[in-house]
Amino acid sequence: MTEKSTETKVAEAESAALKLAQLSDDERSAALNAIADAIIERSDEILEANERDVSEAEELLAAGEYSRALVDRLELSPSKLDSIAEMVRSVAAQDDPLGETQTARELDEDLELYKCTVPIGVIGTIFESRPDALVQIAALGLKSGNAVILKGGSEASHSNRVLFEIIREATSEMPDGWSQLIEARADVDALLDMDDAIDLLMPRGSSAFVEYIQDNTSIAVLGHTEGICHVYVDDAADLSMAADIAYDAKVQYPAVCNAVETLLVHESVAAEFLPKIAERYVDANVEMRGDEASRAIVDMERAESDDWATEYGDLVVAVKVVDSLGEAIDHITTYGSKHTESIVTEDAERASRFMRSLDSASVFHNASTRFSDGYRFGLGAEVGISTGKIHARGPVGLEGLTTYQYYLEGDGQVVGTYAGADAKSFTHEDFDGSWTPGSLSDR
Repeated sequence: MTEKSTETKVAEAESAALKLAQLSDDERSAALNAIADAIIERSDEILEANERDVSEAEELLAAGEYSRALVDRLELSPSKLDSIAEMVRSVAAQDDPLGETQTARELDEDLELYKCTVPIGVIGTIFESRPDALVQIAALGLKSGNAVILKGGSEASHSNRVLFEIIREATSEMPDGWSQLIEARADVDALLDMDDAIDLLMPRGSSAFVEYIQDNTSIAVLGHTEGICHVYVDDAADLSMAADIAYDAKVQYPAVCNAVETLLVHESVAAEFLPKIAERYVDANVEMRGDEASRAIVDMERAESDDWATEYGDLVVAVKVVDSLGEAIDHITTYGSKHTESIVTEDAERASRFMRSLDSASVFHNASTRFSDGYRFGLGAEVGISTGKIHARGPVGLEGLTTYQYYLEGDGQVVGTYAGADAKSFTHEDFDGSWTPGSLSDR
């Protein structure tokens, strides 16, 4: 069988997107539950393919070509497959994001304007390492009525092929071509030039990778370049709570973008707090790199200037002692990536200042940065995290994969009635109501 070209796959996705948008939520959700069932039923097949990817990646890790963080993100397990299936079912259980009336406005009697949510269309996704990203993106795309073009990294090629085939077979009742898999590096360049067919690109990967996508396409790009997240321990913090948060934010899963990379500690509590967290970090094999003030309290490696702007993705954390909340805010503003920050304090006024002074997509009070996640936010899952401001921000779930259309319901009105010397006035009154095809409100 001849492999289809990227152009053919995108054209099929365009056609499928128009059909997918017309399906009911029940139909789309049933297909998602079928995907979840198939992932569990074919788990042995998935794990066998993933074992090949991990084995090859371990060889490249030994050769110095891959990082440990990449290999960790690549690996699947029976429990992780259970979580992936649960995620798909969670997406299926979300409210239908389509057809929601955002506003209803009477322009005049029997002339009503509705602003309603619709799919974006065709979404191209380019991601590295994590094969579960393929399932997340496909699930969210299907629930939101979008066709998806999936391009995973070569390091996960065996896993991605099996997962894609499982999804394709499980959704045979859906419009043919709603999901497409591309694999060659040249296919990415082809995608970047297809601004007439692809509505949105969502890259997930390293800073250099995302910047390359942004610099080489005129298609709208939604993504983040780095996850340099901070935890600031204020002098009014509950230090036991602060230790739990700082530990979780670094150790619970260090390879992801919402893990903390820099720990900031107020100078008045540093002598008490740093030995406590250092003991826990040492037990978890976390390497600490500190400024002079930190190193005067706890034995750790010296932090270089690059450490403050580094996303480690590993069991490494930079530590800095600051003299005030203002210095903590200034440090984050200078070195952060606008991803996720957290303050630990019992002072509500300071928490408010911290949260309102930062331009990050997510800012937390007394909570781990690891909560910055679509599933934990109740979004079902996420296609990625956006550190930009248009059109979605933070973990991007179903809502971030929709746009809107205006529907106007009239009864023969023409613009000429509302123009000229004897023009009729518009009423422009908002009302509570939902759009239903072909009928006016019976208010």
